[in-house]
Amino acid sequence: MRDAIVIIPTYNEIENIEAILRAVFSQEKSFDVLVVDDNSPDGTSEAVKALQNEFGSQLHLLIRPKKTGLGTAYIEGFKWCLTKQYDYIFEMDADFSHNPNDLINLYNACTIDRADMSIGSRYINNKVNVVNWDMKRLLLSYFASKYVKLITRMRIDDTTAGFVCYHRRVLETIDLDNIKFVGYAFQIEMKFNTYLNKFKIIEVPIVFTDRKKGKSKMSGGIISEAIFGVINMKLKSLFTS
Repeated sequence: MRDAIVIIPTYNEIENIEAILRAVFSQEKSFDVLVVDDNSPDGTSEAVKALQNEFGSQLHLLIRPKKTGLGTAYIEGFKWCLTKQYDYIFEMDADFSHNPNDLINLYNACTIDRADMSIGSRYINNKVNVVNWDMKRLLLSYFASKYVKLITRMRIDDTTAGFVCYHRRVLETIDLDNIKFVGYAFQIEMKFNTYLNKFKIIEVPIVFTDRKKGKSKMSGGIISEAIFGVINMKLKSLFTS
């Protein structure tokens, strides 16, 4: 059995799903994939089912009744993966903003450098590696990460990154049922919990490229959750530590 699985949450990703799956499965290192689809009306899950005939036991599919947030999709995916024997569990977007060629670098950070969590970082060492974002979105994302770092005191440059590898012991330690955020801030909360539990975290530099096909799921409400929820998260940690 393969030791690593990539969770890809989807909603209306029919334009990207086959290409991203083929890209993951073409890597020299062999990965399984779990697609968590929120009942996409565009036929994303049907496309995955068709590809299961080709990729067999490497490709898995969870279909949820409706769209209830990125965080809840990942939580369901984590729980499913933990019932299996995977040691390394990845988060990755379906739209090629995360390059599948970087999977091996995140994997090596955990297996060779002994990280418990490795993060595909857009902003490591104050360098910005983002392609095709307008300046407003880039500045918002960059300074949101800096803000979170300041409030939480985590030694992480890209606190909002969504390209992550976890060793299973991290997900077994974190109380997944107690994760509160469901949108953009979910990524922050997971890193903060990993940090509070004193796991080793390594950032790996990547180039993030904005999607070329399909529609972005980013919204003002998602960003607000991240910005205003962080203080509450930090304060709560001070009273429960």
